[in-house]
Amino acid sequence: MAETAKTSASQDVKALPTRVVPPIELPASAADLAREAAAQFGWQGTVLPEMKLLGRRVTVVAELRPDVHAERICFGVAPVTDRATVSTWTWPEFTDSAPSPAVEIRGVLSVARHWRTGLASVVPFARYGDTAMVLPAEVAFTDDYVTNCLPRARTYGVAIGTAEEGARVETDLAGRSERLLLDEDAVSRWVNELVYEQLLATVE
Repeated sequence: MAETAKTSASQDVKALPTRVVPPIELPASAADLAREAAAQFGWQGTVLPEMKLLGRRVTVVAELRPDVHAERICFGVAPVTDRATVSTWTWPEFTDSAPSPAVEIRGVLSVARHWRTGLASVVPFARYGDTAMVLPAEVAFTDDYVTNCLPRARTYGVAIGTAEEGARVETDLAGRSERLLLDEDAVSRWVNELVYEQLLATVE
């Protein structure tokens, strides 16, 4: 009886060791970098704690509108965070009775280790106002950043800040102010109410 020879090439091939590249880390806490970035971009207002909006983790810089806030206190209209309820405020029959936005959102930013994460986080908000992302300074020296990140950020008008040791943030790309912004809609009103609630909690 003839024997069948086993000639599996995989038995003689040894896996080559791969070089493990450690992920690029942020040089300071996200909260410290967000505060520094807001000042660097000239955004006036309170830098709120990181919050989840539209499924993204972002930091919002906002100011209270004192006259509207006082009016809402008088009428007992606290922040309304139910999305379905807020969506009715844009209906023609409710536009006159709906409460006015009580905060002015100065900017929305993301502090991230990779530009793709940062861009994905803030692009949904770029339709309504200023946005930015803060990245480790080392990222700005990569080909991927120059070839892919910068063109996309310019397209959406997203500013970029690079974070260095000591929680220092330098502007690497200024946001574009002449881009077309959407008018107030159901989404922006709902986001405004969530930010209003967070701002009151932060100030108090």
